[in-house]
Amino acid sequence: MNTSQDSGNNANIVNFQNLIQFCTGFGAGYNPTKDALKIASLQSQLGMAKTLLNECTAMETAYDNAVDARRDLFVPLKPLVTKIVNALSVSGVSDSIIEGAKAINRKVQGKKATTPNTTKEVATDGTDLTQPKTISSSHQSYDYMVEHLNALIELISSHDVYDPNEEALKVSSLKSYLANLRTANINVMSSNTAWTISRANRNKCLYAEKTGLVDTALDVKNYIKSAFGTNSMEYGMVKGLSFKNLK
Repeated sequence: MNTSQDSGNNANIVNFQNLIQFCTGFGAGYNPTKDALKIASLQSQLGMAKTLLNECTAMETAYDNAVDARRDLFVPLKPLVTKIVNALSVSGVSDSIIEGAKAINRKVQGKKATTPNTTKEVATDGTDLTQPKTISSSHQSYDYMVEHLNALIELISSHDVYDPNEEALKVSSLKSYLANLRTANINVMSSNTAWTISRANRNKCLYAEKTGLVDTALDVKNYIKSAFGTNSMEYGMVKGLSFKNLK
């Protein structure tokens, strides 16, 4: 959460509200010809800004909660996959099947697999230039982790001899867990999209050129300076109100 920007957005809104109160207090002396600077329009713009700021805060909270929930849900994944591989290794399947499961487990754990280059290269002085090739298999994004688990479930499901007594290791339980992981991923993506749209709407309301709250506030201050004078008491009341463009 960007606390400093949230504070800046709120400060603009609070100062805008104070500006409206001053304008209202000036009575008939505050009488701009531009509709956007009239009290009713200012109050409407203030109400919209407050609504959009609150919505954006709520959307950010929902996104943070979705991220936290996903992180917590993924915590058991790595040890669980290791347990699945261990259960498969004592089920009676062939060594090649076990090796396939172990390869998936390495991806889940984020380990690197090394494959030696079987072709020996020899320099003119007789030095062996053969070096093992390192293959990166560290696909640690949540999407990759889900697909690795799915691949492992598909593998064990194809062998009837895999039938552990432990409930958490049964195929049905694993499929349920996989579904929950996918849902958690979707929740993060959808909440992030909603928050992104909400930020855009808030920023448009506050910082759109000429029509946003900040530019409107600056126009109001300029009008007051023009109508009452630079050295007037009225302008002195509002000139210290700060409005910053944070888009």
